[in-house]
Amino acid sequence: MSGHSKWATIKHKKAATDAKRGAAFTKIIREITAAAKDSGGDPEKNPRLRTAMQRAKVINMQKSNIENAIKKGTGEIPGVVYENAMFEGYAPGGVAILVETLTDNKNRTTAEVRNILNKKNGSMAGAGSTAWMFTKKGLIMVKKTAIKEDELMNIVLDAGAEDLKSEGDIYEITCEPSSFEAVKNALAEKNIQPDSAEVTMIPNSTVKVLGNDAKTVLDLMDALEEHEDVQSVYANFDIPEEEMQKLS
Repeated sequence: MSGHSKWATIKHKKAATDAKRGAAFTKIIREITAAAKDSGGDPEKNPRLRTAMQRAKVINMQKSNIENAIKKGTGEIPGVVYENAMFEGYAPGGVAILVETLTDNKNRTTAEVRNILNKKNGSMAGAGSTAWMFTKKGLIMVKKTAIKEDELMNIVLDAGAEDLKSEGDIYEITCEPSSFEAVKNALAEKNIQPDSAEVTMIPNSTVKVLGNDAKTVLDLMDALEEHEDVQSVYANFDIPEEEMQKLS
């Protein structure tokens, strides 16, 4: 398996429990509010908001919840003010980690993220320690049952995608953030529904981890993802397919 989107692939395959669905609601509502606060409440003019609203629809969030989250962001109704905070750290095996959060109390979130890292044999690092190891990219996943690889390749490359890779039962499409909407629109025009589509942070190189380190890294990623202030976790680990099968 390719390392660049390993965690995205693992998350994609996990079944959502009721508890995690509730956490997903909280995270997406925060993202909608923050996106509306940054660039306004019109999704046609705000790609970040449009993407968050699409994620909300995938998990069947009620329209009224989406609308209220937007209004809180634009100030039409009172609400909590969230700020973006990025934390950097290391996991066992020398794996670099970026933790993206939306929080109403940065000091509290800093302490809690540090605590999770320490409990799972990781460590917090200073600003700039790991961020340089990642590049922002668009990442779109499409099930292999939806289309043949050569047909998909033609569609996405013509739309501005950089690469297409086969990963298990899905295709992974990567592109520059500026081409993200164009690639998604090209898929929509061919009635191809992505399994997931996001602008994410992809590592420039990966670190192979095995055995107990692999299990500990995955446990740490899970623990960070479950924190309600955490929006996304990025890491540069690469766990071989045979090792993943042992762990699962």
